[in-house]
Amino acid sequence: MDSLTTLTARARDDLARIAHPARPWVPPRQGPDGQKVLDVLVVGAGQCGLATGFGLMRAQVRNILLVDQAERGLEGPWLTYARMPTLRSPKDYTGPDLDIPSLTYQSWHEARYGTAHWQALDRIPRADWAAYLLWLRDTVQVPVRNDTRVTGIVPEGAFLAVRLQQADGTCSTRLARRVVLATGQDSLGRWAMPPFIEALPAALRAHTADAIDFAALRGKCVAVLGAGASALDNAAMALEAGAAEVHLFCRRAEPQLVQPYLWLTFAGFLRHLSDLDDAWRWRMMRYILGLREGFPQPTWDRCARHEGFVLHTGAPWQDARALPGGGVEIDTPQGPFQADFAICGTGIDIDPAGRPELAACAGNIASWADRYAPPEAERDDRLGRFPYLGPDYALQEKRAGETPWIGRLHLFSIASTMSFGASGSSINAMTTAVPKLVSGLTRALFTEDVEQHWAALQAWNQPQAMLRRPVPA
Repeated sequence: MDSLTTLTARARDDLARIAHPARPWVPPRQGPDGQKVLDVLVVGAGQCGLATGFGLMRAQVRNILLVDQAERGLEGPWLTYARMPTLRSPKDYTGPDLDIPSLTYQSWHEARYGTAHWQALDRIPRADWAAYLLWLRDTVQVPVRNDTRVTGIVPEGAFLAVRLQQADGTCSTRLARRVVLATGQDSLGRWAMPPFIEALPAALRAHTADAIDFAALRGKCVAVLGAGASALDNAAMALEAGAAEVHLFCRRAEPQLVQPYLWLTFAGFLRHLSDLDDAWRWRMMRYILGLREGFPQPTWDRCARHEGFVLHTGAPWQDARALPGGGVEIDTPQGPFQADFAICGTGIDIDPAGRPELAACAGNIASWADRYAPPEAERDDRLGRFPYLGPDYALQEKRAGETPWIGRLHLFSIASTMSFGASGSSINAMTTAVPKLVSGLTRALFTEDVEQHWAALQAWNQPQAMLRRPVPA
Protein backbone atom coordinates (compact mmCIF):
# COMPACT_ATOMS: atom_id res chain seq x y z
CA MET A 1 0.00 0.00 0.00
CA ASP A 2 1.50 3.38 -1.01
CA SER A 3 1.75 6.31 1.40
CA LEU A 4 -1.14 8.32 -0.05
CA THR A 5 -3.47 5.33 0.11
CA THR A 6 -2.44 4.81 3.73
CA LEU A 7 -3.07 8.49 4.47
CA THR A 8 -6.51 8.32 2.85
CA ALA A 9 -7.45 5.39 5.06
CA ARG A 10 -6.13 7.19 8.13
CA ALA A 11 -8.08 10.35 7.33
CA ARG A 12 -11.33 8.45 6.88
CA ASP A 13 -10.72 6.62 10.14
CA ASP A 14 -10.11 9.96 11.87
CA LEU A 15 -13.40 11.31 10.51
CA ALA A 16 -15.25 8.22 11.71
CA ARG A 17 -13.80 8.69 15.21
CA ILE A 18 -15.00 12.30 15.49
CA ALA A 19 -18.33 11.95 13.68
CA HIS A 20 -20.42 12.70 16.80
CA PRO A 21 -23.23 13.65 16.60
CA ALA A 22 -23.61 11.30 13.67
CA ARG A 23 -27.40 11.14 13.34
CA PRO A 24 -28.92 12.59 10.15
CA TRP A 25 -31.34 15.32 11.19
CA VAL A 26 -32.62 17.36 8.23
CA PRO A 27 -36.13 16.24 7.19
CA PRO A 28 -36.30 15.50 3.46
CA ARG A 29 -38.29 17.84 1.23
CA GLN A 30 -40.00 17.25 -2.10
CA GLY A 31 -40.74 19.75 -4.83
CA PRO A 32 -44.10 20.16 -6.58
CA ASP A 33 -43.22 17.47 -9.11
CA GLY A 34 -41.98 15.03 -6.47
CA GLN A 35 -38.35 15.90 -7.17
CA LYS A 36 -36.04 15.56 -4.16
CA VAL A 37 -35.06 19.01 -2.94
CA LEU A 38 -31.41 19.56 -2.07
CA ASP A 39 -30.74 21.04 1.34
CA VAL A 40 -27.82 23.06 -0.03
CA LEU A 41 -26.48 23.51 -3.54
CA VAL A 42 -22.97 24.97 -3.68
CA VAL A 43 -21.98 26.77 -6.87
CA GLY A 44 -18.24 26.31 -7.25
CA ALA A 45 -16.04 23.35 -6.35
CA GLY A 46 -12.78 25.16 -5.80
CA GLN A 47 -11.12 25.25 -2.40
CA CYS A 48 -13.89 27.28 -0.73
CA GLY A 49 -16.71 25.28 -2.27
CA LEU A 50 -15.06 22.01 -1.25
CA ALA A 51 -14.48 23.23 2.30
CA THR A 52 -18.11 24.35 2.54
CA GLY A 53 -19.38 20.99 1.31
CA PHE A 54 -17.06 19.18 3.70
CA GLY A 55 -18.22 21.35 6.59
CA LEU A 56 -21.86 20.61 5.82
CA MET A 57 -21.19 16.87 5.64
CA ARG A 58 -19.46 16.97 9.03
CA ALA A 59 -22.61 18.63 10.38
CA GLN A 60 -24.61 15.70 8.92
CA VAL A 61 -26.11 17.80 6.15
CA ARG A 62 -25.42 15.34 3.36
CA ASN A 63 -28.21 16.07 0.91
CA ILE A 64 -26.00 18.51 -0.96
CA LEU A 65 -24.47 18.98 -4.40
CA LEU A 66 -21.53 21.03 -5.65
CA VAL A 67 -21.49 22.12 -9.30
CA ASP A 68 -18.57 23.66 -11.18
CA GLN A 69 -18.34 24.85 -14.77
CA ALA A 70 -14.75 23.60 -15.09
CA GLU A 71 -13.75 20.05 -15.88
CA ARG A 72 -12.44 17.93 -13.03
CA GLY A 73 -9.07 19.18 -11.85
CA LEU A 74 -9.39 22.67 -13.33
CA GLU A 75 -11.61 24.16 -10.63
CA GLY A 76 -10.34 27.47 -9.31
CA PRO A 77 -7.36 29.37 -10.72
CA TRP A 78 -4.52 26.98 -9.93
CA LEU A 79 -3.99 25.40 -13.35
CA THR A 80 -5.54 28.17 -15.45
CA TYR A 81 -4.89 31.86 -14.81
CA ALA A 82 -2.80 31.54 -11.64
CA ARG A 83 0.72 32.10 -12.96
CA MET A 84 2.87 32.04 -9.84
CA PRO A 85 5.09 28.97 -9.33
CA THR A 86 3.97 28.64 -5.69
CA LEU A 87 1.17 29.77 -3.43
CA ARG A 88 1.80 33.12 -1.79
CA SER A 89 0.53 31.94 1.60
CA PRO A 90 3.04 30.47 4.05
CA LYS A 91 3.15 26.69 3.82
CA ASP A 92 1.85 26.14 7.37
CA TYR A 93 -1.52 27.85 6.75
CA THR A 94 -4.30 25.31 7.07
CA GLY A 95 -7.75 25.64 5.59
CA PRO A 96 -9.75 23.08 3.58
CA ASP A 97 -8.81 20.37 6.11
CA LEU A 98 -11.10 22.02 8.71
CA ASP A 99 -8.66 21.21 11.50
CA ILE A 100 -8.31 17.48 10.76
CA PRO A 101 -4.51 16.84 10.96
CA SER A 102 -4.55 13.89 8.55
CA LEU A 103 -6.31 16.07 5.94
CA THR A 104 -3.81 18.95 6.00
CA TYR A 105 -1.64 19.80 3.03
CA GLN A 106 1.41 18.95 5.17
CA SER A 107 0.16 15.40 5.68
CA TRP A 108 -0.50 15.01 1.95
CA HIS A 109 2.92 16.47 1.04
CA GLU A 110 4.79 14.24 3.48
CA ALA A 111 2.94 11.18 2.20
CA ARG A 112 3.86 12.04 -1.36
CA TYR A 113 7.39 13.43 -0.98
CA GLY A 114 8.59 12.59 2.53
CA THR A 115 9.08 14.52 5.76
CA ALA A 116 12.51 15.87 4.82
CA HIS A 117 11.09 17.34 1.61
CA TRP A 118 8.39 19.14 3.61
CA GLN A 119 10.91 20.54 6.05
CA ALA A 120 13.00 21.91 3.17
CA LEU A 121 9.97 23.34 1.36
CA ASP A 122 9.61 27.12 1.22
CA ARG A 123 6.16 27.58 -0.32
CA ILE A 124 3.63 25.17 -1.78
CA PRO A 125 3.82 24.63 -5.58
CA ARG A 126 0.44 25.56 -7.02
CA ALA A 127 0.20 22.37 -9.09
CA ASP A 128 0.68 20.37 -5.89
CA TRP A 129 -2.03 22.44 -4.19
CA ALA A 130 -4.41 21.59 -7.04
CA ALA A 131 -3.55 17.89 -6.70
CA TYR A 132 -4.04 18.08 -2.93
CA LEU A 133 -7.51 19.61 -3.33
CA LEU A 134 -8.54 16.74 -5.64
CA TRP A 135 -7.24 14.22 -3.10
CA LEU A 136 -9.18 15.97 -0.32
CA ARG A 137 -12.34 16.00 -2.45
CA ASP A 138 -12.08 12.27 -3.12
CA THR A 139 -11.11 11.40 0.45
CA VAL A 140 -14.04 13.13 2.14
CA GLN A 141 -16.31 12.25 -0.82
CA VAL A 142 -17.92 15.61 -1.41
CA PRO A 143 -20.45 15.19 -4.26
CA VAL A 144 -19.38 17.31 -7.24
CA ARG A 145 -20.80 17.62 -10.74
CA ASN A 146 -18.25 19.14 -13.11
CA ASP A 147 -18.78 20.71 -16.55
CA THR A 148 -21.97 22.29 -15.21
CA ARG A 149 -22.77 25.99 -15.39
CA VAL A 150 -25.48 27.80 -13.40
CA THR A 151 -27.49 29.92 -15.83
CA GLY A 152 -30.12 31.25 -13.46
CA ILE A 153 -31.56 31.14 -9.95
CA VAL A 154 -35.22 31.96 -9.34
CA PRO A 155 -37.69 31.31 -6.53
CA GLU A 156 -40.07 28.38 -6.77
CA GLY A 157 -42.38 28.32 -3.79
CA ALA A 158 -40.33 27.89 -0.64
CA PHE A 159 -37.31 26.76 -2.64
CA LEU A 160 -34.78 28.07 -5.12
CA ALA A 161 -34.83 26.71 -8.67
CA VAL A 162 -31.27 26.52 -9.96
CA ARG A 163 -30.98 26.22 -13.72
CA LEU A 164 -28.04 24.13 -14.84
CA GLN A 165 -26.39 23.68 -18.22
CA GLN A 166 -23.86 20.95 -18.89
CA ALA A 167 -20.97 21.28 -21.30
CA ASP A 168 -22.88 19.33 -23.97
CA GLY A 169 -25.77 21.83 -23.80
CA THR A 170 -28.10 19.64 -21.74
CA CYS A 171 -30.21 21.75 -19.38
CA SER A 172 -31.91 20.81 -16.14
CA THR A 173 -33.23 22.40 -12.95
CA ARG A 174 -32.51 21.44 -9.35
CA LEU A 175 -34.49 22.70 -6.39
CA ALA A 176 -32.59 23.66 -3.26
CA ARG A 177 -33.45 25.17 0.09
CA ARG A 178 -30.24 27.18 0.22
CA VAL A 179 -27.60 28.09 -2.37
CA VAL A 180 -23.99 29.02 -1.64
CA LEU A 181 -22.16 31.04 -4.29
CA ALA A 182 -18.52 30.01 -3.91
CA THR A 183 -17.61 31.25 -7.34
CA GLY A 184 -14.22 32.81 -6.81
CA GLN A 185 -12.72 36.17 -7.59
CA ASP A 186 -15.31 37.43 -10.09
CA SER A 187 -18.30 35.97 -8.25
CA LEU A 188 -20.32 39.20 -8.09
CA GLY A 189 -18.93 41.08 -11.05
CA ARG A 190 -16.33 40.79 -13.75
CA TRP A 191 -12.64 41.17 -14.40
CA ALA A 192 -12.10 44.86 -15.06
CA MET A 193 -9.91 46.80 -17.47
CA PRO A 194 -9.87 50.54 -18.16
CA PRO A 195 -12.54 51.20 -20.84
CA PHE A 196 -9.95 52.55 -23.30
CA ILE A 197 -7.97 49.29 -23.01
CA GLU A 198 -11.07 47.14 -23.32
CA ALA A 199 -11.95 49.05 -26.50
CA LEU A 200 -8.70 47.94 -28.17
CA PRO A 201 -8.69 44.94 -30.52
CA ALA A 202 -8.48 41.70 -28.54
CA ALA A 203 -5.19 40.85 -30.25
CA LEU A 204 -3.56 43.81 -28.52
CA ARG A 205 -4.63 43.38 -24.89
CA ALA A 206 -5.62 40.94 -22.16
CA HIS A 207 -6.51 40.79 -18.50
CA THR A 208 -4.35 38.72 -16.17
CA ALA A 209 -7.33 36.35 -15.80
CA ASP A 210 -7.49 35.69 -19.53
CA ALA A 211 -5.88 32.84 -21.42
CA ILE A 212 -2.72 34.47 -22.81
CA ASP A 213 -0.45 33.02 -25.49
CA PHE A 214 2.82 34.03 -23.86
CA ALA A 215 4.88 32.24 -26.50
CA ALA A 216 3.53 34.73 -29.05
CA LEU A 217 5.12 37.55 -27.04
CA ARG A 218 8.65 36.33 -27.71
CA GLY A 219 10.82 39.23 -28.86
CA LYS A 220 7.99 41.71 -28.22
CA CYS A 221 7.59 44.72 -25.93
CA VAL A 222 4.86 44.16 -23.33
CA ALA A 223 3.22 46.78 -21.09
CA VAL A 224 1.63 45.60 -17.84
CA LEU A 225 -0.73 47.79 -15.80
CA GLY A 226 -0.64 47.20 -12.04
CA ALA A 227 1.99 46.36 -9.45
CA GLY A 228 0.20 43.65 -7.52
CA ALA A 229 1.29 40.04 -7.35
CA SER A 230 -0.81 38.92 -10.33
CA ALA A 231 0.54 41.71 -12.53
CA LEU A 232 4.10 40.73 -11.62
CA ASP A 233 3.34 37.04 -12.24
CA ASN A 234 2.16 37.86 -15.75
CA ALA A 235 5.14 40.11 -16.38
CA ALA A 236 7.39 37.22 -15.34
CA MET A 237 5.56 34.80 -17.64
CA ALA A 238 6.15 37.13 -20.60
CA LEU A 239 9.82 37.55 -19.72
CA GLU A 240 10.31 33.80 -19.27
CA ALA A 241 8.63 33.24 -22.64
CA GLY A 242 11.25 35.45 -24.28
CA ALA A 243 9.67 38.92 -24.38
CA ALA A 244 12.38 41.46 -25.21
CA GLU A 245 11.03 44.04 -22.75
CA VAL A 246 8.30 44.11 -20.11
CA HIS A 247 7.37 47.47 -18.63
CA LEU A 248 5.33 47.41 -15.42
CA PHE A 249 3.31 50.57 -14.72
CA CYS A 250 2.42 51.41 -11.12
CA ARG A 251 0.14 54.38 -10.36
CA ARG A 252 1.68 54.86 -6.91
CA ALA A 253 4.96 56.58 -6.18
CA GLU A 254 6.30 53.17 -5.16
CA PRO A 255 4.85 49.63 -5.19
CA GLN A 256 2.98 48.28 -2.17
CA LEU A 257 5.49 46.17 -0.23
CA VAL A 258 3.53 45.60 2.99
CA GLN A 259 1.16 42.62 3.00
CA PRO A 260 -1.80 43.54 5.27
CA TYR A 261 -3.16 39.99 5.13
CA LEU A 262 -0.18 38.85 7.20
CA TRP A 263 -1.25 41.27 9.94
CA LEU A 264 -4.91 40.27 10.00
CA THR A 265 -4.22 36.55 10.29
CA PHE A 266 -5.09 36.16 13.96
CA ALA A 267 -8.15 34.62 15.61
CA GLY A 268 -9.62 37.86 16.94
CA PHE A 269 -9.80 39.56 13.55
CA LEU A 270 -10.75 36.49 11.53
CA ARG A 271 -13.49 35.45 13.93
CA HIS A 272 -14.93 38.78 14.96
CA LEU A 273 -14.47 41.51 12.37
CA SER A 274 -18.02 40.77 11.23
CA ASP A 275 -19.25 41.35 14.81
CA LEU A 276 -18.09 44.98 14.76
CA ASP A 277 -20.40 47.82 13.84
CA ASP A 278 -20.45 49.11 10.28
CA ALA A 279 -18.17 52.07 11.01
CA TRP A 280 -15.36 49.84 12.28
CA ARG A 281 -15.79 47.23 9.58
CA TRP A 282 -15.70 49.91 6.89
CA ARG A 283 -12.71 51.69 8.42
CA MET A 284 -10.62 48.54 8.75
CA MET A 285 -11.45 46.99 5.39
CA ARG A 286 -11.11 50.30 3.55
CA TYR A 287 -7.60 50.65 4.95
CA ILE A 288 -6.65 47.05 4.15
CA LEU A 289 -8.12 47.02 0.64
CA GLY A 290 -6.72 50.49 -0.01
CA LEU A 291 -3.23 49.13 0.61
CA ARG A 292 -3.94 46.22 -1.73
CA GLU A 293 -2.03 42.98 -1.37
CA GLY A 294 1.75 43.15 -1.33
CA PHE A 295 3.81 40.66 -3.30
CA PRO A 296 6.35 38.25 -1.77
CA GLN A 297 10.07 38.59 -2.48
CA PRO A 298 10.27 35.63 -4.92
CA THR A 299 7.60 37.28 -7.08
CA TRP A 300 9.69 40.43 -7.48
CA ASP A 301 12.91 38.48 -7.98
CA ARG A 302 11.29 36.44 -10.75
CA CYS A 303 10.90 39.66 -12.78
CA ALA A 304 13.95 41.62 -11.62
CA ARG A 305 16.41 38.95 -12.75
CA HIS A 306 15.59 39.85 -16.36
CA GLU A 307 17.40 42.83 -17.88
CA GLY A 308 14.37 43.63 -20.00
CA PHE A 309 12.18 44.32 -16.95
CA VAL A 310 11.44 47.99 -16.25
CA LEU A 311 9.30 49.43 -13.43
CA HIS A 312 7.53 52.76 -14.00
CA THR A 313 6.16 54.37 -10.81
CA GLY A 314 3.70 57.25 -10.61
CA ALA A 315 2.54 56.17 -14.05
CA PRO A 316 -1.17 55.32 -14.31
CA TRP A 317 -2.56 54.70 -17.79
CA GLN A 318 -4.74 57.58 -18.97
CA ASP A 319 -5.69 56.59 -22.50
CA ALA A 320 -4.64 54.21 -25.26
CA ARG A 321 -5.03 53.67 -28.97
CA ALA A 322 -4.12 51.05 -31.55
CA LEU A 323 -1.23 52.05 -33.80
CA PRO A 324 -1.67 51.86 -37.59
CA GLY A 325 1.32 49.57 -37.99
CA GLY A 326 0.37 47.33 -35.11
CA GLY A 327 0.80 47.59 -31.37
CA VAL A 328 -0.64 50.05 -28.91
CA GLU A 329 0.26 53.54 -27.68
CA ILE A 330 -0.53 54.26 -24.02
CA ASP A 331 -0.75 57.72 -22.48
CA THR A 332 0.87 58.19 -19.06
CA PRO A 333 1.82 61.28 -17.01
CA GLN A 334 5.39 60.61 -18.17
CA GLY A 335 4.40 60.74 -21.82
CA PRO A 336 3.19 58.20 -24.40
CA PHE A 337 4.53 54.64 -24.39
CA GLN A 338 4.40 52.20 -27.27
CA ALA A 339 4.17 48.43 -26.84
CA ASP A 340 3.24 45.40 -28.87
CA PHE A 341 0.81 44.06 -26.26
CA ALA A 342 -0.88 45.29 -23.06
CA ILE A 343 -1.83 43.23 -19.99
CA CYS A 344 -4.04 44.60 -17.21
CA GLY A 345 -3.63 43.39 -13.65
CA THR A 346 -6.55 45.53 -12.55
CA GLY A 347 -8.69 43.16 -10.51
CA ILE A 348 -12.47 42.96 -10.54
CA ASP A 349 -15.39 45.33 -10.63
CA ILE A 350 -18.40 44.52 -8.45
CA ASP A 351 -21.44 44.46 -10.72
CA PRO A 352 -24.15 41.85 -9.98
CA ALA A 353 -25.96 42.83 -13.18
CA GLY A 354 -23.18 41.16 -15.13
CA ARG A 355 -23.86 37.75 -13.58
CA PRO A 356 -26.48 35.71 -15.51
CA GLU A 357 -27.22 33.50 -12.50
CA LEU A 358 -28.32 36.62 -10.58
CA ALA A 359 -30.39 38.22 -13.35
CA ALA A 360 -33.61 37.78 -11.38
CA CYS A 361 -32.37 39.77 -8.38
CA ALA A 362 -29.27 41.78 -9.32
CA GLY A 363 -31.07 45.12 -9.11
CA ASN A 364 -32.19 44.49 -5.53
CA ILE A 365 -28.97 43.25 -3.89
CA ALA A 366 -28.06 45.65 -1.10
CA SER A 367 -24.58 47.14 -1.28
CA TRP A 368 -22.51 48.80 1.40
CA ALA A 369 -23.38 52.15 -0.18
CA ASP A 370 -27.05 51.34 0.43
CA ARG A 371 -26.51 50.63 4.12
CA TYR A 372 -23.66 52.81 5.35
CA ALA A 373 -22.58 56.39 4.72
CA PRO A 374 -18.93 56.76 5.80
CA PRO A 375 -17.34 60.05 6.78
CA GLU A 376 -16.32 62.08 3.75
CA ALA A 377 -12.64 61.33 4.36
CA GLU A 378 -13.36 57.59 4.21
CA ARG A 379 -15.54 57.53 1.10
CA ASP A 380 -14.70 54.93 -1.53
CA ASP A 381 -17.15 54.32 -4.35
CA ARG A 382 -15.43 51.11 -5.42
CA LEU A 383 -15.83 49.52 -2.00
CA GLY A 384 -19.35 50.89 -1.65
CA ARG A 385 -20.40 48.53 -4.46
CA PHE A 386 -19.52 45.45 -2.40
CA PRO A 387 -22.60 43.55 -1.18
CA TYR A 388 -23.80 44.14 2.36
CA LEU A 389 -24.23 40.60 3.73
CA GLY A 390 -26.15 39.17 6.66
CA PRO A 391 -24.40 37.37 9.54
CA ASP A 392 -24.73 34.06 7.65
CA TYR A 393 -23.24 35.48 4.42
CA ALA A 394 -26.73 35.84 2.95
CA LEU A 395 -27.55 38.51 0.38
CA GLN A 396 -29.77 41.31 1.65
CA GLU A 397 -32.51 43.19 -0.13
CA LYS A 398 -32.00 46.79 -1.17
CA ARG A 399 -35.77 47.33 -1.16
CA ALA A 400 -37.50 45.08 1.36
CA GLY A 401 -40.18 42.78 0.02
CA GLU A 402 -39.27 42.81 -3.67
CA THR A 403 -37.03 39.71 -3.68
CA PRO A 404 -37.20 38.20 -0.17
CA TRP A 405 -35.91 34.89 -1.52
CA ILE A 406 -32.36 36.24 -1.91
CA GLY A 407 -31.91 35.66 1.83
CA ARG A 408 -31.48 32.02 0.80
CA LEU A 409 -28.45 32.93 -1.33
CA HIS A 410 -25.19 32.91 0.62
CA LEU A 411 -22.15 34.57 -0.94
CA PHE A 412 -18.79 33.02 -0.04
CA SER A 413 -16.19 34.66 -2.24
CA ILE A 414 -13.91 37.67 -2.63
CA ALA A 415 -17.04 39.84 -2.67
CA SER A 416 -17.70 38.86 0.98
CA THR A 417 -14.64 40.82 2.03
CA MET A 418 -16.22 44.10 3.10
CA SER A 419 -18.67 42.31 5.41
CA PHE A 420 -16.39 39.59 6.78
CA GLY A 421 -12.80 40.50 6.01
CA ALA A 422 -10.66 37.64 4.68
CA SER A 423 -13.23 34.91 4.17
CA GLY A 424 -14.50 33.34 0.99
CA SER A 425 -11.31 33.36 -1.05
CA SER A 426 -8.46 33.22 1.45
CA ILE A 427 -6.72 30.10 2.71
CA ASN A 428 -5.76 31.87 5.93
CA ALA A 429 -9.43 32.50 6.83
CA MET A 430 -10.99 29.11 6.09
CA THR A 431 -10.62 27.69 9.60
CA THR A 432 -12.90 30.45 10.92
CA ALA A 433 -14.96 31.48 7.88
CA VAL A 434 -16.22 28.04 6.81
CA PRO A 435 -17.57 27.09 10.28
CA LYS A 436 -19.34 30.47 10.45
CA LEU A 437 -20.97 29.91 7.06
CA VAL A 438 -21.91 26.30 7.89
CA SER A 439 -23.35 27.39 11.23
CA GLY A 440 -25.54 29.93 9.44
CA LEU A 441 -26.78 27.28 7.01
CA THR A 442 -27.54 24.70 9.70
CA ARG A 443 -29.25 27.35 11.84
CA ALA A 444 -31.56 28.18 8.94
CA LEU A 445 -32.31 24.53 8.17
CA PHE A 446 -33.08 23.78 11.82
CA THR A 447 -35.23 26.81 12.56
CA GLU A 448 -37.26 26.38 9.37
CA ASP A 449 -38.05 22.81 10.42
CA VAL A 450 -38.60 23.51 14.13
CA GLU A 451 -42.22 22.33 14.08
CA GLN A 452 -41.17 19.00 12.57
CA HIS A 453 -38.42 18.65 15.16
CA TRP A 454 -40.96 19.45 17.90
CA ALA A 455 -43.27 16.76 16.58
CA ALA A 456 -40.39 14.30 16.39
CA LEU A 457 -39.41 15.10 19.97
CA GLN A 458 -42.93 14.46 21.20
CA ALA A 459 -43.06 11.19 19.27
CA TRP A 460 -39.71 9.99 20.61
CA ASN A 461 -40.50 6.83 22.57
CA GLN A 462 -37.40 4.69 22.49
CA PRO A 463 -36.67 3.46 26.04
CA GLN A 464 -33.04 3.00 26.95
CA ALA A 465 -33.74 0.59 29.81
CA MET A 466 -36.16 -2.24 30.68
CA LEU A 467 -37.73 -2.74 34.08
CA ARG A 468 -36.78 -6.36 34.69
CA ARG A 469 -34.92 -8.32 37.29
CA PRO A 470 -31.48 -9.52 36.27
CA VAL A 471 -31.16 -13.28 35.78
CA PRO A 472 -29.17 -14.76 38.72
CA ALA A 473 -25.65 -15.76 37.78
